Amino acid sequence: MVKLNRIYTRTGDGGDTGLATGERVLKDDARVAAYGEVDETNACLGLARLQAAGDAWLDAALGRIQNELFDLGADLATPERDEPLGFEPLRVTPDQVARLEREIDFMNEAVSPLNSFVLPGGSPLASALHLARTVSRRAERASVTLSRMPGERVSPTAIAYLNRLSDHLFVASRRANADGAADVLWVPGATRDQG
Repeated sequence: MVKLNRIYTRTGDGGDTGLATGERVLKDDARVAAYGEVDETNACLGLARLQAAGDAWLDAALGRIQNELFDLGADLATPERDEPLGFEPLRVTPDQVARLEREIDFMNEAVSPLNSFVLPGGSPLASALHLARTVSRRAERASVTLSRMPGERVSPTAIAYLNRLSDHLFVASRRANADGAADVLWVPGATRDQG
């Protein structure tokens, strides 16, 4: 368990921060950016959960995902190295990805089929979930960018988790929009001739 006695340490005042391995990197390092995007996704989910009080199942799922996003942040903050780390790093597991898939399938059974792209909107909960979805996509892009950098490794499971999470949040937004009945659909070119 993590114990925080002091919130400020002043160790980052020079623009650097510590990874879980103890290495110091600049705060704009690609690894820090990747887990920072995960943290932002988590904050968006916290806001979404304020709207989810009427859906106990979804609220519980989002709460579990918030905890898993801390696991994912720890995974990204602990670079894979060839030499032993001296501790067992916390890594996202394939089982966590599989649970997201099962929940996507469960939610998708109830929603109406799509015949157009969906605009982010509808209910307050759906709108908040769409915001979380787009931020999770950004976290995925940042993680992929990191994984392609020389000398950097990112678990393929971590990237798969982010990919599946954005799908989960999309289907959850449709659930929040009366199982798709209240989705706001894209109408291609709808306003082109309105001057």
